[in-house]
Amino acid sequence: MNQAPVLPLDREEIREMVREDLQRRLGGVQGGGSPGETSTPAVIDESVKDVITEADVRGVPAGAALLIREDAIITPSARDLIHERSVEIRHRSRRSATGLHRLIAIGSDHGGYQMKERLKKLLDELGYRYRDFGAFSEEAVDYPDFAHAVAQAVANGKCDLGIMVDGAGIGSCMTANKVPGIRAAMCYDTATARNSREHNYANVLTLGGKMLTTEQVTEIVNVWLSTPEGDPRHGKRVAKIIAIEKQYLR
Repeated sequence: MNQAPVLPLDREEIREMVREDLQRRLGGVQGGGSPGETSTPAVIDESVKDVITEADVRGVPAGAALLIREDAIITPSARDLIHERSVEIRHRSRRSATGLHRLIAIGSDHGGYQMKERLKKLLDELGYRYRDFGAFSEEAVDYPDFAHAVAQAVANGKCDLGIMVDGAGIGSCMTANKVPGIRAAMCYDTATARNSREHNYANVLTLGGKMLTTEQVTEIVNVWLSTPEGDPRHGKRVAKIIAIEKQYLR
């Protein structure tokens, strides 16, 4: 089988992403920019919904981006509010729900580096495309930097799903879930992997590279990637998770 194309990031690109995020959160501008430049807008993920209403848009900050499904219906009042607040509409392709065409963001810290390298071989064998956000060696690094890079790529719609490996999987899960639009799940067997996708619409998987064998990771990743998001009764509950998240977005 032909290997899937790999789109790696080098260390400087990772550092630049971290710098940009810190500057935005501190009220600055993007790296290398000037005070007059516009920073990257926040992305609010409403792609689990079939219909976007005025209530959904009301919690979106002015100038932010709203990520919705390609086939989502936007009500007239919602469109008026989108125009009034200069909200950018971005579409998440329907292909992201299932299939080998998905682009997977992967990352690790030094403790998960070896497992990430094995994961890349597995993704090649399964036929998935992926983008490696580092780390690129077993030199000691900070897991939040890489978990954030993976989560941000998924939240911004640049990748369809993400997988992050650190020593235990816990810290990366906490980090990824700080990014609006991310539903990260730390899975330790096939049951939790299946449940996280079907019931919780998880879009980032975190794994403990020091806690799991290669065989266990292979099984978990296989199940996680092959399990579709569940029926609408689960989607309604996920929508409530998103609504809670929006209450704390400023």
